[in-house]
Amino acid sequence: MKSRRMFASIVGTIAVALAATGCGGGEAGGGAAENFPQKRVEYILPFDAGGESDITARLQQEKLAEVLGQAVNISYKPGGGGALGWSELTRTAPDGYKFMGSNLPHIILQPMLRDDAGYETEDLKQVYIFQSTPNALLVPADSDIQNLEDFIAAAKEDPGAMSVGGSGDFTANHIGTLMLNDMAGIDVTYTPFSGTGTAVPALLGGHVDALMSYTPQISQLGDQVRAIAVATEERMPGLPDVPTFAEQGYDLVDGAYRGVSVPSETPDDIVQKLADAFEEVNQDPELVEAFEEQAFVLENYGPDEAVELTEERKAVYEDLLTRLELVP
Repeated sequence: MKSRRMFASIVGTIAVALAATGCGGGEAGGGAAENFPQKRVEYILPFDAGGESDITARLQQEKLAEVLGQAVNISYKPGGGGALGWSELTRTAPDGYKFMGSNLPHIILQPMLRDDAGYETEDLKQVYIFQSTPNALLVPADSDIQNLEDFIAAAKEDPGAMSVGGSGDFTANHIGTLMLNDMAGIDVTYTPFSGTGTAVPALLGGHVDALMSYTPQISQLGDQVRAIAVATEERMPGLPDVPTFAEQGYDLVDGAYRGVSVPSETPDDIVQKLADAFEEVNQDPELVEAFEEQAFVLENYGPDEAVELTEERKAVYEDLLTRLELVP
């Protein structure tokens, strides 16, 4: 009888410990979030330092620490357009202490188009999507290309010769270039870099003819570049002098959505606690102003809404890429 009571006591102790660490197996989490977090959390970015994800995380870092009551450490795991980091995230302990920046369409396109991306879209449990950045087509300030019409004409004159850099393979920049090729009937060569932080020097150094980048780079690079089109339905308030693709005859409206994800086994209540923290940070007036100044677009998609958005965008990309015969 004594040994049975001891066994029951041990089992109970283990159950409490598992629940506290979020390893109990139940998605609801069994109250695992009640005292979460109890130590520093890790905000990992799957790209180089210096890009839009890094700028965003640095703006969020202090306010996120205030809301969570714990320090927030930012680190980097670049490679494969983000795939290296997202693959590693799936093997991370599902306790909420490590979350990673995750971008659409990247986490849709990589598993769709690569033989082995190292992860599936569903392996990442999206916590919150807090921002989007439209694509923008940039050329060096001293380029002969003055506008989108010049760009299209140059691309048609020598098919395949013009190079357009961007952040990674199967990313918003990549699919934006594919969309432009398709809509304009041109054939420019897309050159992937490990992130915006490495793509920009390639443009300024003359290693690529143009960059399919994001709108924040327009103000950050200033008079070093010429922005010839942004992929929005209307001109952006902070960029009134930059025309859209649409007003120049090409209905290209697309870009990247940024958020954070955790491993799929992370308890729902911990996910929700992190989501609530990002939602609160997104309402901070100083952060809202900073986002607007840098041409970031504020978004608020909780865990369920993020999944719905992902399914919507997946259908759009699948249709385009199937038509281009790029889906294996």
